[in-house]
Amino acid sequence: MMGPEEWTRRAAIALAGAVASLPAPVRAQGPNWPERPVRVVVPYAPGGANDILGRLYGARLSERLGQPFVVENRPGAQAIIGTELVARAPADGYTLLVGASGPMVFNPATYERLPYDTLRDLAPVSLLASFPLALVVAANAPFADLAALLAFARATPERANYGASAASFQLPTELLNQRAGTRFQYVAYRGSADTVNAAANGEITMALVDTGPAAVAHAAGRVRVLAVTAPQRLPAWPEAPTMRELGFDDLTVSLWSGLLAPAATPAAIVQRLAAECAAITREEAIGQRLRALSLEPVGSTPEEFRAVIAREKPLWAEVARRGGIRLER
Repeated sequence: MMGPEEWTRRAAIALAGAVASLPAPVRAQGPNWPERPVRVVVPYAPGGANDILGRLYGARLSERLGQPFVVENRPGAQAIIGTELVARAPADGYTLLVGASGPMVFNPATYERLPYDTLRDLAPVSLLASFPLALVVAANAPFADLAALLAFARATPERANYGASAASFQLPTELLNQRAGTRFQYVAYRGSADTVNAAANGEITMALVDTGPAAVAHAAGRVRVLAVTAPQRLPAWPEAPTMRELGFDDLTVSLWSGLLAPAATPAAIVQRLAAECAAITREEAIGQRLRALSLEPVGSTPEEFRAVIAREKPLWAEVARRGGIRLER
């Protein structure tokens, strides 16, 4: 028979072995996270809005949590490569994703097959920033307003087209087609800057693009902004009505970027990250930097972020279905 001391010794050994054999997500729930550098995957090339967001928040998280948050760019395939990397990473709090609405809600709407499921394989942490779209035409285009543009498209559908560089811009324009009874034809471009240049040069009839590139071309007098998808008129273009004002309520659309982790990341880590991101978002310097990039600081709880994804996925899936838009990898 074992004495009390021997029983205690053996129990301690057994407990240590059990803890060591637990999967990383369980062990990571300790109070000392992070204990080593955290990888922040940006599924886009350096220099874009998501890369800037990753570096801004990564730097502040490093300062606040005492470990490096290192940005790693993994661009390619409409952000699928980097998103899949994080979806398959250990759920231990040491790999995070800067996920935009493109790979989170638009890719599932347009691709037949994806190597990840947004809400099954990823844990939303916090929305970071959002931005509306601007409908632009060439500065010398003969359209004084959206009504004139739509009348032209209905009268001469063979001459009406639009540019887009990703499903994030293609599907909102297809939603306009469906609501307005037009048939603007899709022309693919590599990026938003290319799309805006094409509109400014009259190569395409119009484009719904992010406000940053639109603002640059507008300031140079190259494009006219006929409408915005924001809930209210934007200070930069007080003359441009919202889509809601023009009778297109469901074209009140904002694209967004947020922080996500692999599914099954311990709730304690997710909640701590969300609280830190919310605090960073409230910092005046961060707000000024984001607004200078035409981004609106957001900040949210994991539950609020998950609700946004759950609400938008079926919306854009239906738009893609009606428009017959399906892509192959």
